Order: sequence, then structure tokens, then C-alpha cells
Amino acid sequence: GNTRVEEACEMYTRAANMFKIAKNWSAAGNAFCQAAKLHMQLQSKHDSATSFVDAGNAYKKADPQEAINCLNAAIDIYTDMGRFTIAAKHHITIAEIYEAELVDIEKAIAHYEQAADYYKGEESNRQVLGITNKCLLKVAAYAAQLEQYQKAIEIYEQVGTNTMDNPLLKYSAKEYFFKAALCHFIVDELNAKLALEKYEEMFPAFTDSRECKLLKKLLEAHEEQNSEAYTEAVKEFDSISRLDQWLTTMLLRIKKTIQGEGDGDLK
Repeated sequence: GNTRVEEACEMYTRAANMFKIAKNWSAAGNAFCQAAKLHMQLQSKHDSATSFVDAGNAYKKADPQEAINCLNAAIDIYTDMGRFTIAAKHHITIAEIYEAELVDIEKAIAHYEQAADYYKGEESNRQVLGITNKCLLKVAAYAAQLEQYQKAIEIYEQVGTNTMDNPLLKYSAKEYFFKAALCHFIVDELNAKLALEKYEEMFPAFTDSRECKLLKKLLEAHEEQNSEAYTEAVKEFDSISRLDQWLTTMLLRIKKTIQGEGDGDLK
């Protein structure tokens, strides 16, 4: 009967916690999984989802793929219950496992996109907007690395537009417009010029930013096919704001389109 199933549930949970203390993560994950299945048998969806999440967290330390399976099982239950914000949170965890442990960027992108979609559908407040933007920016950065520039541009423009009117977030908007313009630049110089004009018109504060001034210098150097001037402008910018790996990659891709550059670097 139900009483015996409930007792079995409790025992599996206690066993799982003892395995956790002993740092036997696979055994802990397995015991939490068993508890989750029994909770489901008892029609206790919420408890089942919680146990699947506990199983996922334990497996994360030993078996990333199994952790993803458990978190996906929890997500299925939460979406079925209409708990989309919690489901989104676990999609982010799965994306992070794909990013760091399994190095499957395409799958990481898919889970970040799903999380952003779920957050967008929820009641929007500052915190939700912040998390949504964070997910979208991950997608944009990876899309650009994978040479899916149009997708990256759309996201950077969307996030830039969302943040430019927000007193607390507008400082970041210039960074997003800068990144969108760089993606345009890799594809086509004229597109980059037109985009830059559009961003300045939409967001006048962008004009005075170091990012905008750098873009203008780079466009000029590119038009003149002057790789030295291009490198000099990048170096000057880097001496004040260190370039991260993503920006370095994009700036190198643009530099390679200057004739005779071949495999040039930014030194």
C-alpha cells in the first residue's frame, strides 16, 4: 500500500543523504532517483521533481550526462505543473554542464534559449530581465563564435534596445551595440557603417563611447586597407579596457579581411 511506498521513499532519501556525506555521488544520485520514481507513484509531483533535482545535483559531481537526464526529468514535471521559472533555472544548469563539462556548445545554446523563452513568458521584473538577458547574451556570444552572425546581431540589438532606456542597465547597452556592429563588420563593411549610424541615432550616448570611437577608427583603417592603423587603434583601446577572448577573436576575424593580412595577429 501507499504507506509502504512512503516508507521506501523516506529510506531512499536517507540513504541518498548518507551517500552524500560519504561523497559517493553516483550512489547518492541513484538513491534520489529511486525516491523520485516512488514519489511519482504516489502522485506527488512536486516531491518527485525535487528528488530528481537532488539526484541531478549529486550526479553533477560524478556523471554529467546522468545529471542532465535527472534535471530533464525534473523540467518535464515542472513544465507540466506550469512552473516555468523553476524549469528555466534548471535549463540554465543543464546549459552550464554542456558548457563546462561536456563541451557541447550547440546543446548549451539550445538550453540557454529555452530558459530565456520561459523567463520571457513570466511576469517581468528587473531580476527576471537580468537573467533573461544573461541567457540571451550567452547565446549571442556562442552564435558569433560559430559564425552565425545574423543570429548574434539580432540578440545583441534586442538586448541593447531593452537596456538602453533602463537607468540601471543603460551603461551596458553600448557594449551590446558594439558587439552587434563587430558582427556586422565581419560580414560586410558597409553593413557595419549603416548599423553604426543606426545605433548612434537610437542611443545618442553611444556616440561618445570609446567603443563607438574605436569602431570608426577600425572602419577607416579597413577602408584604407591599412592593417597598421587597425592594429594601433585596437592596441590603444586595449591599453585602457582589456580585450577579452571573444572580442580578440572577432577583431582578428575582421583584420584578416584586410588584404595581405593572412594570419595576422593583433600585436
